[in-house]
Amino acid sequence: MANHNQKIGRWGEEVASVYLQKKGYKFVDMNVRTPHGEIDIILQDDKITVFVEVKTRTSTQYGPPEMAITRQKQLNMFNSAEYYAEEHKIIHWQIDAISVEGNPNSREPKITHFEDVI
Repeated sequence: MANHNQKIGRWGEEVASVYLQKKGYKFVDMNVRTPHGEIDIILQDDKITVFVEVKTRTSTQYGPPEMAITRQKQLNMFNSAEYYAEEHKIIHWQIDAISVEGNPNSREPKITHFEDVI
């Protein structure tokens, strides 16, 4: 059974995926495991594959969600994306981050999209 943080994280990933698809991105995959870590969402934007890291928090008491993307996390994100791109022969790709503030009971979560972060 998933704990509270895992449930909030999965909810944030769903919110981010829907948000990006409404912006015109095409869904490719979600929660893809690589030897370097997990890729939360993979989408296609025109001819670019976009790997998305999602960070979700129910409050900003400890800072905004994007503050949880540490240098080590950035390295893992890059290595995971590079691994996936090599495996699938993808040439053009980038890494984005999505910050989600709220919870499943929120009327409207706050979503911030950071493009081409690494």
